[in-house]
Amino acid sequence: MRPASLDTCLLLLGSLWIAHPSRAQEHAFNSKVDVEMGERVFLSECGRCHGPDAKGNDETDAPDLTRGRFKSATTDAGLFQVIRDGIPGTAMIGIGWAPETTVWQIVAYLKSLNVDPGDYVLPGSADRGRDLFYDKGNCIACHMVRGEGGRLGPDLSTVANRRKPEELKADLTHPDETVEPRWWTVKVTRPDGSVVEGLRMNEDTFTVRLMDARENLWHFSKGEVRSIERIETSTMPSAERTLTPGEVDDLVAYLFSLRKESGT
Repeated sequence: MRPASLDTCLLLLGSLWIAHPSRAQEHAFNSKVDVEMGERVFLSECGRCHGPDAKGNDETDAPDLTRGRFKSATTDAGLFQVIRDGIPGTAMIGIGWAPETTVWQIVAYLKSLNVDPGDYVLPGSADRGRDLFYDKGNCIACHMVRGEGGRLGPDLSTVANRRKPEELKADLTHPDETVEPRWWTVKVTRPDGSVVEGLRMNEDTFTVRLMDARENLWHFSKGEVRSIERIETSTMPSAERTLTPGEVDDLVAYLFSLRKESGT
């Protein structure tokens, strides 16, 4: 048996390490994928109080987290600790069950929301971009903005809260670069040879659920179909196929202007 003093020292050292996340950890999770994963966990675990757009909730007295200023944390490490441990005596409970990687990804997501539109001078016209979104580009067919539009692609109402202009342009021109599993598609061949294809809404060992281009939902048992093919590329074509470089800039300007319109 080890001396009690040694056990105490080991426990103290462990608690000090937990209370003060290292700067090496702090900067290890700041990629585009980390931000997207952080957003996903935030929506499921934090959005109920802070709102799906992280702008706070008067009913729960949860603060706006999009301004880059946090009452109980002045550093990334401090924000990490608040997210993980919560704030005693308040409704803010931590997610201590989550791996440290996940907590850092939430930190990365919250930091991505603090983008000042005034920091950017964009070459495109937001007004022309809006027309493209609803007309020539027909983005509204698949994407929703403020409750209007399709569900075959991500809701873009607050996309500028988490994406910089250069990232928005890359999303438009190289949509296959990073495709989240939520937006993969599935092609199911039924026993009679007919094919149903659509967004992969849910999948487990025995079943798959998808939504087709008409937004109809389908549910299949894997043992009762001829084949299932998963397609991990984007359903969105590159904007370079249909828009000029200037029009792409206009569309980026419109998408980024959504942040201004939201008042953040």
